[in-house]
Amino acid sequence: MIAGGIGGSMGDMLMHSLDTVKTRQQGAPTVLKYATTPKAYSTIFMEEGLFRGLYSGVTPAFCGSLPGTIIFFGMYEYSKRHLIDSGCPESLAYLSGGFVGDLFASFVYVPSEVLKTRLQLQGRYNNPYFKSGYNYRGTLDAGKTIVRTEGPAALFYGYKATIMRDLPFSALQFAFYEQFRKWAKRYCGPGKDIGIGFEMGTGAMAGGLAGIITCPLDVVKTRLQTQVRTPMKSPQSSSTMVKAQSRAFHTSPLCAASISSPSTTPLPKAGALKLQTSSVFMGLRLIYRTEGVVGWFRGVGPRAVWTSVQSGIMLVMYQSLLKQLEKVQQQHGDGELV
Repeated sequence: MIAGGIGGSMGDMLMHSLDTVKTRQQGAPTVLKYATTPKAYSTIFMEEGLFRGLYSGVTPAFCGSLPGTIIFFGMYEYSKRHLIDSGCPESLAYLSGGFVGDLFASFVYVPSEVLKTRLQLQGRYNNPYFKSGYNYRGTLDAGKTIVRTEGPAALFYGYKATIMRDLPFSALQFAFYEQFRKWAKRYCGPGKDIGIGFEMGTGAMAGGLAGIITCPLDVVKTRLQTQVRTPMKSPQSSSTMVKAQSRAFHTSPLCAASISSPSTTPLPKAGALKLQTSSVFMGLRLIYRTEGVVGWFRGVGPRAVWTSVQSGIMLVMYQSLLKQLEKVQQQHGDGELV
């Protein structure tokens, strides 16, 4: 648990700036200055700076990452070993362990994810370069404002979308990781350590592949957690909602979140599609109807890089610290026997 918490939070902090770029691309798909990852990265850095721009939202990210990964790894190892000892096939045990670990951790990291994504989309306070619809002074102000104006439940906006993204992501990540490590051990030979190179490679490939597969769910999660909410005038059926929002996305700026850019380059006047639903599947349908498959994979480049590097760092740190802790326990046990 300690090894997983340290490794996971360290990986998150190192890759936070790339996560900010991904959030801007997913939350502001029509802003051309964020169209490509290198351009978005340099634009945010030049306009808003490192800490107030690329590392905006890092405080709630850390506050959710450390306890969340501790809970995740504790539940993952416990459920995985219990299932394997009970005769469950290993591949199914790895998948199930990832599901269980992330489900328990979600109660901690989802509120921090809401704060993080809004601050990442906003950028610096009174941001003159980008209008997100939010303007928080910092993490505490964001939390107080959300609770006061939207209610405590707003801290769990997109909860279903978040767990529907993270449960399959974690399950796939660790199923891939355990399988890749098996292949690496087979390649290196029985009883041999696979080394830091294979440890990093297996973790990175597992995280990157899982990140690409679950990217559509990540897009929906980001839109649900960052869109500016306004009351709907009248209830609509799902089919009517799809048609109305498809037209609104292209022609009516009144139905879109206010995330336009001050750039002089001609841009579509509408911002990101306002989903007006809490359903993940309806969100996927709305995005597909208005943006196509490209909309589902908005920000897939930075997400793939972020998840692969973060996963590689986290799992290398996890395995290294785990080995060190096992050595300490063995020495402590030997000392007691003596």
